[in-house]
Amino acid sequence: MKYRRLGRSGMKVSEIALGSWLTYGGYTEDQAATACIDRAYELGINFFDTANVYRRGDAEIVVGKALAKYPRDSYVLATKAFWPMGDGPNDRGLSRKHIFEQVHASLKRLNVEYIDLWQCHRFDVETPLDETLRAIDDLITQGKILYAGVSEWTATQIAEALHTADKLLLDRIVSNQPQYSMLQRYIEPEIIPLSEREGVGQVVWSPLAQGMLTGKYKKGEALPTGSRAAVEDPSVSGSVQRFFTDENFSKVEQLRAIAERNNCSLAQLALAWILRQPNVSSAIIGASRPEQVEENVKALDVVLTAEDLASIEAILQAK
Repeated sequence: MKYRRLGRSGMKVSEIALGSWLTYGGYTEDQAATACIDRAYELGINFFDTANVYRRGDAEIVVGKALAKYPRDSYVLATKAFWPMGDGPNDRGLSRKHIFEQVHASLKRLNVEYIDLWQCHRFDVETPLDETLRAIDDLITQGKILYAGVSEWTATQIAEALHTADKLLLDRIVSNQPQYSMLQRYIEPEIIPLSEREGVGQVVWSPLAQGMLTGKYKKGEALPTGSRAAVEDPSVSGSVQRFFTDENFSKVEQLRAIAERNNCSLAQLALAWILRQPNVSSAIIGASRPEQVEENVKALDVVLTAEDLASIEAILQAK
């Protein structure tokens, strides 16, 4: 396993992280989820990401139980809050009240004394930014969270948070969790340059474009049984099928040739491409079987040449 610093912080995280969105606490049996976490840990993955809203807390419970057998200082545990956790007017967002209540609820579900990385799951336009940042700073001071990050914030929102923290002498955010893949590159023009200057590391989710970059989905063919695209819940299947365009199917087939040239799978190529970016601290994978974790970790052995990167860029830029 290889490790990188989380942004400008001194904490090091594995280049591959294991996430639990759409995976643990419902869509995958607990036993299988635990097997994936155990295999990830054996392979040197020390970074595990979840959120309070994943299956309304069930994912945190599964992750907490699976990691309980390991020394607490041997892994980095990340979770988040923002999305509704109840029907009340204060059961959502980034108010001081909701943050404090959700951090304590996550600590209980995860069965740990502190959270390594706590993240704002989205930006809250209804709460003053200084209120959110002061609440986070207080929790860091109390030792309940060690570092703070955000997820899917714009460059302007990240810059404002950093400026406000500096002005009020508060702890700075050290990470951003955006969607980033060969087929989703919106963070490259503004977010990455800003983050490089300010010491914010990217912890990217969906590096395989919800499975599109595994090559298992073929144009005109039936959806693989058990795949996310075949799930009846449209909020799940839709996240995959939005990548089903003629242009993307064409790109995937062309990328497959580069993967074969490098004696790796398409998924491994996609992950190696993500990790070519120095501002990426870690790429979050999902897995329902230990074998998937093993295959994804092999991406760390893939070395892309300048020629490979140029060929990939040509494919991705083609219309």
